[in-house]
Amino acid sequence: QVQLVESGGGLVQAGGSLRVSCAASGRTISSYAMGWFRQAPGKEREFVAAIRWSDGRALYADFVKGRFTISRDNAKNTVYLQMSSLKPEDTAVYYCAADPRGWGRPKQHEYDYWGQGTQVTVSS
Repeated sequence: QVQLVESGGGLVQAGGSLRVSCAASGRTISSYAMGWFRQAPGKEREFVAAIRWSDGRALYADFVKGRFTISRDNAKNTVYLQMSSLKPEDTAVYYCAADPRGWGRPKQHEYDYWGQGTQVTVSS
């Protein structure tokens, strides 16, 4: 089992920046991929970004390219999502997820472990 705990969410003004973190524990995740997803009120959960732990290769949804950066700290077993140039439409609960197969693709069903989510609110 892998436990994921997100932190760092909050309220930020449009155009601002915020970094959310996801700490993993429970087992070694050196071969896993880690992803960030989000769910806005009344909408389905959607893919935001993913990173493969093995080689650091990252994948982004088109709507965050150039604004968000996913990274990981192997020593801390933690993955980050740095968000910049935030827009009100980025308001959502952001979820961290772990893919034990290491693919890091934008397919939710490939992620076996999920965190509880952290709220990000962007005011206009």
